[in-house]
Amino acid sequence: MKSAYHSKHSIKVSDCMPRYIWLLAIATTISVTGGSFLWPLNTIYMHNELGKSLAFAGIVLMLNQGATIIGNLIGGILFDKFSPYKTIVYGTLLSLSSAILLAMFHSYIIGYTFFLILIGFGTGVTWPIMFAMAGSIWPEGGRRAFNAVYVAQNLGVAVGATIGGYVASISFNYIFIANASLFAVFLIFVLITFRGMDQARDPQMHTTILQQKSSLKDRASFIALIILSLGFLIVWIAYSQWQTTIASHTQDIGIPLEKYSMLWAINGFLIVLGQPFVKWFTERVTSEHMQIYVGNLILLLSFLIAMFAKDFTIFVVSMTILTLGEMLVWPAIPTLANELAPSGRAGFYQGFVNSVAAGGRMLGPLIGGMIVDYYNIEVLFYMILIIMFVPFITTRFYHIGLKKNSY
Repeated sequence: MKSAYHSKHSIKVSDCMPRYIWLLAIATTISVTGGSFLWPLNTIYMHNELGKSLAFAGIVLMLNQGATIIGNLIGGILFDKFSPYKTIVYGTLLSLSSAILLAMFHSYIIGYTFFLILIGFGTGVTWPIMFAMAGSIWPEGGRRAFNAVYVAQNLGVAVGATIGGYVASISFNYIFIANASLFAVFLIFVLITFRGMDQARDPQMHTTILQQKSSLKDRASFIALIILSLGFLIVWIAYSQWQTTIASHTQDIGIPLEKYSMLWAINGFLIVLGQPFVKWFTERVTSEHMQIYVGNLILLLSFLIAMFAKDFTIFVVSMTILTLGEMLVWPAIPTLANELAPSGRAGFYQGFVNSVAAGGRMLGPLIGGMIVDYYNIEVLFYMILIIMFVPFITTRFYHIGLKKNSY
C-alpha cells in the first residue's frame, strides 16, 4: 500500500502534530488494516478456491485497479468542488455495502468481480481526500503530514496481513467478514471525528489531472516526467507480482497461507521501523538519481533471490531486500517529479505519478498471470530481471530534453 507523497526524509513526526492529523492517521490504520485482510489473498482465493486461472485473476485485479484510478480522479474533483467529509462518507458507504455483499456472495465469481470493482472505486474516491486533507489541515507541517498518513498505511498493512493470513488459514469466509467489519469501524470513526475537518483548501495544491491537463504549458518537463514515470511503471509491474503470481507460487510449493501473509507484515513493519536507515542513507547519498540506481539494483537482487526460493526463509530474505529497495525508489520518484513541475503544477505532476503507480498495479497481475499460465513462473522471473534494467535507462536519460536552466 505505498503513497507517492512520502519523502526521502525521516518520517519522524513532531510532538506538536495537530489532533486532526492523529485522527487521520488512526483512520488510515483502521481502513488499511481491513483492506490488508483481503488484497494480499485475492489471487490465491480466485486461483485456489474458485479454480480460476492466474490470467483471469489478473483481469479481475486490473478492473479493480482501473476502478480505483477512476475513483481517484473523481475524488480529487469532489475534494475541490464538494465537501471532503461527505465525499469520504459516501465513498466509504459504497465500499462498506460492497464489502458486505462480497462477504455474502464471494463464492460466485461474477459477484466477486463486481463487488471487488465497486470496493476499488469506493476506496479510490476516499484515498486522495485523506492525503489532501492532511496537507490542508497542517500546511506548515510540510511532508510530515503526508508521512504521518504513510506510516499509518504501512502499520495497517503489517497488522492486517499478519492477522489475515491466520484468519484465512481457518476459513476464507472470515476474511471477507473482517474486511467488511473494518469498513464499518472506519465509517463510524469518520462520522464521529471528521466532521470538523471540512474547511478551506488550497485550490492550486489540490487541482486534479482532469482540471490541469488542458492548461499544461511546459511540454519538455512533461515529456521528462513521462520518461521518468515509464521506469516507475516497470517497477510497479514487477512489484505487483508479489501480490499475485508469486503469491500463488508460494502456495504451489507448499508454503502455508499464514506464512505468505507474514511476508507482508515484515514489509510493513520494516518500512515503519526502517526510516532511520533511509535518513542515514539519503543524508550521505543526496542525489535522487543515485538513490533510484541503488534502490532499483536492490529490487533486482530481491527478484533474483526469489527466483530460486524454495522455502519460507529464502522468501523472507527476498522480501527484506525488496523492502530496502522500495524505501529508496518510492520516495525518489515523486521528489524528482516535484523538481520537474513548473510553477503551479506540482499537484498535477504528483497526481500523474500516483496514476502511473496504479497503472502498474493494474497491468502487472494481468501480464504476470498470462506469462505464468502460458509458460511458467521461471519465464516470468527472467522477464522481470530483463525489464528491471529499464528504470536505469529512464532515470539516466529522462531529463535529456530539458534546458540546463530549467532542470
